Amino acid sequence: MKQWVGLGKFLAGHMQIIVPICVALGVLFPQQVGVLKPIVPTLFAFMTFQGALSNTFHQVAEVFHRPLHLILALLVSAALIPIAAYAMGSLFFGSNPNLVCGIVLEYSVPVAVTAFMWISMFGGNGPLALTIILTSSVISPVTIPLTLKLLLGATVSIDMPSMMQNMAFMIAIPAVLGIVINELTRGWGHEKLSPALSPACKFMMMGVIASNSTAMSEYVLHMNAVRLEVALFILVFAISGFVVGILVARALHLPYSETTTMCFTCGMRNISSGAVIATQYFPGEVVFPVMCGTLFQQVLASLIGHFFERLTGEERAAQRKRVEAGRDAMAR
Repeated sequence: MKQWVGLGKFLAGHMQIIVPICVALGVLFPQQVGVLKPIVPTLFAFMTFQGALSNTFHQVAEVFHRPLHLILALLVSAALIPIAAYAMGSLFFGSNPNLVCGIVLEYSVPVAVTAFMWISMFGGNGPLALTIILTSSVISPVTIPLTLKLLLGATVSIDMPSMMQNMAFMIAIPAVLGIVINELTRGWGHEKLSPALSPACKFMMMGVIASNSTAMSEYVLHMNAVRLEVALFILVFAISGFVVGILVARALHLPYSETTTMCFTCGMRNISSGAVIATQYFPGEVVFPVMCGTLFQQVLASLIGHFFERLTGEERAAQRKRVEAGRDAMAR
């Protein structure tokens, strides 16, 4: 068991290398890697379950009792960043409304489900992350059409039942199940079961990243000058999403766990839902900016997560000491 847990820690420590390899495999071998697509929702659900084992219902309730951080994350991800995407996209690609539309759509979709994986890996606030992701998804049938209408004058409709069903299967049900098991076992789920499942989840994460990257294969393998410019823009703007999350959290003097959660929930988007909307309602050229996020999102999450983790090493050590001191006081 020690070797198995050690393997999980090794994989977690080298994700900044592993993730680009997974992306490259998905792009270069889309047909072979694409066989994983039918099981991706199940892999998501299992990873959500493992991450939720570290949480309690009391922690989730605290998010709603003190909703400021939840509201702030939603305002940044659903309003501030889409407006900035429209402004910057119009500045650089104003002569091509399809590209501007794709850029705005990319940053109007809800927070990515995969954000929870990275937040769990880097010690973020799990209950807050789950609440942000679920709330962002629930309100997206309102926020996406409203954002596109106000910024672009475009009108779309969202398949609400399908989206809710997917969120329930991948996030809500496994999250509740993980919390219930942790509560019923009085912490055994967090202390024993979660570390035992963690290495398997790292392998699942690799499969998810590689599978999602297959959607970009056709665009990357037939790159041209305009697409390259759009890709570079998306790369820079994607980085800014993570940075904005960190800066907002730091401005409010939030602890490391909540800063990490703000970083990933502001920086990561549910690109799959954006691609579906782009394909259904807009010309083909709109799809490319949306799908560009697939190239960079997971790689950036790994790199920024490791960088921020190293940058805040002393802060995290002090936070752990405070938590341990609190537990000792309660034990007495």
